[in-house]
Amino acid sequence: MPDLLCLGEPMLEFNRQSAGPYGRVLYLEGHGGDTSNAAIAAARSGASVGYVTAIGTDAPGDSFMALWAREGVDTATVRRAPDAPTGLYVVTHDDQGHHFTFYRTGSAAARLRPADLPEDAIRSARILHQAISDTACDTGFRAMDLARGAGVRVSYDTNLRLRLWPAARAAAVIHAAIAMADIALPSLDDATALTGLTDPDAVADFYLRLCPTVLLKCGAAGCLMATRDGRTRIPAHRVDTMDATGAGDTFAGALLARLLAGDDAVTAARYANAAAALSTTGYGAVAPIPRAAAVRALLATAA
Repeated sequence: MPDLLCLGEPMLEFNRQSAGPYGRVLYLEGHGGDTSNAAIAAARSGASVGYVTAIGTDAPGDSFMALWAREGVDTATVRRAPDAPTGLYVVTHDDQGHHFTFYRTGSAAARLRPADLPEDAIRSARILHQAISDTACDTGFRAMDLARGAGVRVSYDTNLRLRLWPAARAAAVIHAAIAMADIALPSLDDATALTGLTDPDAVADFYLRLCPTVLLKCGAAGCLMATRDGRTRIPAHRVDTMDATGAGDTFAGALLARLLAGDDAVTAARYANAAAALSTTGYGAVAPIPRAAAVRALLATAA
């Protein structure tokens, strides 16, 4: 059984590029979905990873199965649904960053129910990592119940998408989930939207009341690793950033891979911070996710 089990919704990605000839708009096709990206990031950093989800028996679903096979992500717990599609989203870019438009209503993963969960696989993992969606939150809470009952650590990433559900409901559900987690992975932007707080230390204080370990992702400002015993600020790496679509997911997967390998939380966070920086140097969520050698090389230059 895999050491790390990720639960969530994969979505085919269309990333808008510069205009093509004759005024045509070009889109780069790729793969996305927060926890799928994290699973791939963990696998590229050497972790044993499996994925729990449902996808359609369609061409996008086939594309994901091929992707996970190439990346070494175990798909024994992936369901294929003949009556529901695989979701997709579109990424656009402007001076304020990247923006998402989702097409996932009625998708196979959005309809995943608690009875669909692979209970034995969850109980056998060392870490369960997930982000809860608006439609499948009962499934997410059931998965955490199973993990906690078996002594499996739970990692939770906020991955807030306000276009998918109202802020008040998202905050209530997400904070209830973080209270069940061992590791919380909010971004500063998400935390501000969920709590109204803007100061990283205030955000860390808020989430430490719910969860014993908080990794606050602060984008170009790096990250803050906080426990109830202390906190460490880890500065960002200077890279030629092109697209930050999957940076937070890369951070999560890389962090969990190193924790599973035996690193302490600060060492794992430094590694994850470097991996996230490298993931912004290309377009798309998956293609730029670095492998361990590239992360080690960047860390060596910063030493």
